[in-house]
Amino acid sequence: MIVFNDKSNLLEDSVYHYELQDVKEPKLYRELFSYEEIPKIAFNNRHVPMNMPEEIWMTDTTFRDGQQSTSPFTVKQIVDLYKLMSRLGGEKGLVRQSEFFIYSKKDREALEACRETGLKFPEITTWIRASEKDFDLVKEIGVEETGILVSCSDYHIFKKMNLTRRQALDKYLGIVKSALSHGIRPRCHFEDITRADFYGFVVPFASELMRLSEESGIPIKVRMCDTMGFGVTFPGVTLPRSVQGIVYGLHHYAGVPHAMLEWHGHNDFYKVVTNASTAWLYGASAVNCSLLGIGERTGNCPLEAMAVEYASLRGTMDGMDFTAITDIARYFEKEINYTVPPKTPFVGRAFNSTRAGIHADGMLKDEEIYNIFDTAKILGRPARVTVNKTSGLAGIAFWINDYFKLPEEHRVDKTDPLVGKMKAAVDAEYEEGRTSSFGDDELLNLIYTIDSHRVREFNYYALQ
Repeated sequence: MIVFNDKSNLLEDSVYHYELQDVKEPKLYRELFSYEEIPKIAFNNRHVPMNMPEEIWMTDTTFRDGQQSTSPFTVKQIVDLYKLMSRLGGEKGLVRQSEFFIYSKKDREALEACRETGLKFPEITTWIRASEKDFDLVKEIGVEETGILVSCSDYHIFKKMNLTRRQALDKYLGIVKSALSHGIRPRCHFEDITRADFYGFVVPFASELMRLSEESGIPIKVRMCDTMGFGVTFPGVTLPRSVQGIVYGLHHYAGVPHAMLEWHGHNDFYKVVTNASTAWLYGASAVNCSLLGIGERTGNCPLEAMAVEYASLRGTMDGMDFTAITDIARYFEKEINYTVPPKTPFVGRAFNSTRAGIHADGMLKDEEIYNIFDTAKILGRPARVTVNKTSGLAGIAFWINDYFKLPEEHRVDKTDPLVGKMKAAVDAEYEEGRTSSFGDDELLNLIYTIDSHRVREFNYYALQ
C-alpha cells in the first residue's frame, strides 16, 4: 500500500509486516560475537534518515540500575538526589521520569518519601521482571507506569530463560496484558537488543505491543536496552548493532511512536553518550540515564552529559538548572562518600583545571581560550589552575587571582615579584624530588612565608 508521508513529503510503501521467527536454535551472531575475540563491527552500507522528534527528554535509572553498582542509598539520600534531579530538569520536566526498585521495604519507603515531596517531575515509575508475582507489587504501590523486563536476544531467551521465542513472547504479552487490564502503562525493556534478531523477534514483538496499545487506548513504551554496550553509530553499520537502524526500524516497521521510544545504553565500549545522542537524532524521544553515569559494569549514560547534549542540540537549556549538576557531584562525594574521578567531564573537581604553563598563560589573558564554556556561570564551577612543576609563572598568577577572587583591576600578572618568588620555591621542591601537585593550603602558606602583607591586601581587594 502506497501512502503519502506528510513528514517526508514523499509517497512511501507502508506494507511492512514481520512475523515471529520461532527458530529451533538460538541466533547468536557468532560472526560478530565470537566471544574469544573483540566483537566485530560489520557494514552493509544501508543508511536511514535522521528523524529528530519534536520533543526530547531524559529519564533516570539512578535508583534502579545505578544503585546496583554502589553501596545502597539511604532513604534520605534518595529523596535528596530526587530533589536535585527535579531541580536539574526544570519546570518543563526535562528529566521526565525516575524508576525505582520495589522489592525491599526500604525501596518502597524511598518511593513513598519521594512521592510525598509533591514534585511533578521526575514522575515516579517502577521496574519489575515479567512475572505475575512482581506485578502484584506494582498494583499494591499504585504507580501509573512500570518497566517490565522483556529480554529479546537469543542469548537470554534460550540460554538464560530456557524458553523458545514463542514461549518468551507469550509470557511477555501476558504480563503486559495484566498491566493494561489494571490501567497501568507498560514500559517494555527490550534487554540485549543489540544482540537480538531484529526482524525475527524484535519487530514482531513490538508490532504486537502496538496492536495491544491501540486496542486498549493505553500507550506502551519500548525501551531499547543496549545492555552490553554493543551499539554502534557509524553510518552503514549492520543490525543488530546499528543504533540508528534499531530506532528507525522500530518506528518505521513496528509503528512505535517517537514518544514511546526510549534508549538505554551502557558504556562498555566508551560509546554511551554518542549512542544516546544518536537515538535522539534518529527518532527516540527519551534517553535513559543515571546520575554520574553509575550503573552495572562500566555504567549507564550520565544524566549530566545528556543535559549538556540537550542544550547543544536544541540551542537552549530550556529552563534546566545546570548548577544542580555541581551540587549533585558534591552530594555524592560529601554525603555518600562516592569518589568522582577528578577529570570526569562537568562533575570532576579538576574537569576545568589546567596544569600546563602554556595553557595557564592563555587563561591568564582570557580564560575562554582554554575553558570549554563559562563554567562559573553555567555550572557554578570557575576555571581552575592546579600548580605543579609545569604551571610556570602564569599558572601561579592565575591561581592567586582565582583563589582570592580578585577583581579585574587588582589582579596580579606573571611579572609580579611575589609570583616569581613563589615559582622559585615551587621549583625548588620539585628539584628535591616532589611529584605531587600543590594544594591550596600549601600555596597560601607559601604567600604568608614570602610576604604576609600581600594576603591581607588580596583579601581587602576581594571585598571591594
